[in-house]
Amino acid sequence: MKKLLLSLMIASLIASCGGGDKKEAEPKPAEPATTETPKDDLSKNPDYEKGLALLAQSDCFTCHKVDEKITGPTYRDVANKYENTEENIKMLAGKIIKGGKGNWGDVMMTPHSSVSEEDAIAMVKYIMLLKNK
Repeated sequence: MKKLLLSLMIASLIASCGGGDKKEAEPKPAEPATTETPKDDLSKNPDYEKGLALLAQSDCFTCHKVDEKITGPTYRDVANKYENTEENIKMLAGKIIKGGKGNWGDVMMTPHSSVSEEDAIAMVKYIMLLKNK
């Protein structure tokens, strides 16, 4: 009974304190619909989705992470080092397929000869999206 009485008193106190001049809120103009993907939301970018899926199916994350250096450079470091051009995309795709050594130190990147050029290009396009703005 005491709890019920206390609850009723609190409710009436709240109701009595909420008065005063009430100003109607002005309606906000409707925001225009957009089909653009926000620049920070890469997950909707088809190059991002495809490249990430291909990398996840491969062994690439064994030596590379987006921001954590393991054996090889981070994906973000690669994206920041190279300009996003067709020439660089093809060159980096070739390194995925053929392997390489020397650009990032003495550790050899193992070749991935079973990866098609199309898939390697998709992987590189994903990596290039990680460039710091």
